[in-house]
Amino acid sequence: MPHLILDLILGFGIGLSLGLLGGGGSILTVPALVYVVGQSPQAAVTTSLAIVGANSMMGASFHSRRGTLNWRVALIFGGAGMLAAYLAAGLSRFFLPEALLVAFAMLMLLIGGLMFSGRMLGLTGAASAPRGWPVILAAGAGVGLLTGVLGVGGGFLIVPALVILVGLPMQQAIGTSLLVIAANSLAALLGHLNGETLDMSLMAVFAVAGWVGTSVGAHLAQRIPADRLRRGFAVFVVILAIFLLADNLPVLWH
Repeated sequence: MPHLILDLILGFGIGLSLGLLGGGGSILTVPALVYVVGQSPQAAVTTSLAIVGANSMMGASFHSRRGTLNWRVALIFGGAGMLAAYLAAGLSRFFLPEALLVAFAMLMLLIGGLMFSGRMLGLTGAASAPRGWPVILAAGAGVGLLTGVLGVGGGFLIVPALVILVGLPMQQAIGTSLLVIAANSLAALLGHLNGETLDMSLMAVFAVAGWVGTSVGAHLAQRIPADRLRRGFAVFVVILAIFLLADNLPVLWH
């Protein structure tokens, strides 16, 4: 029973992050499955893709009903990103994993800074028409390239790109990001299965708790002012970047 309660709490927290911020799912799920649940890293990655994909799809449906999901941007951005990620996936073998994660952390610090100083960039919560499809394609391909090379990259890359490069308001960027994450997770899950057995009971517990958390997060995202939501997202990204630097820089130094 204590394990079930802990799994429910973890699933709720992961869903809450996805519904509220449009990201953070994989970054939170994989460590939770490895260090708390006790799965191997390989099994945790595969299980995480299923959990995050399902929760993201549910979150996207909540945002769609509230009118904060831009389907056109999601399809163009997500399609370009998936293709670029697939083509760039082989490049990561030319770099040390720790070096990739340090580079990724530095990118996250830059993104967090840009998001936090959004007023300087003209980023406000007011609705604005998204930019043309060439910009959306380029932004999606750029995020996909980083995702393919670095091996990670969910909402904490997609949401800033949708806000800064594409021009979506924050709430709409969150909803659109969730649909992109769901598509990317499904594509990656199909590539990771290879006959591996998934713990369906564990996934069911995380999915149910995640559905509740995603619903609560999507509801809260509508009530929190866009500027405060964007700055909170920026702080979240910076904290993750600091964690990655602390975990990987000492390995490079040795």
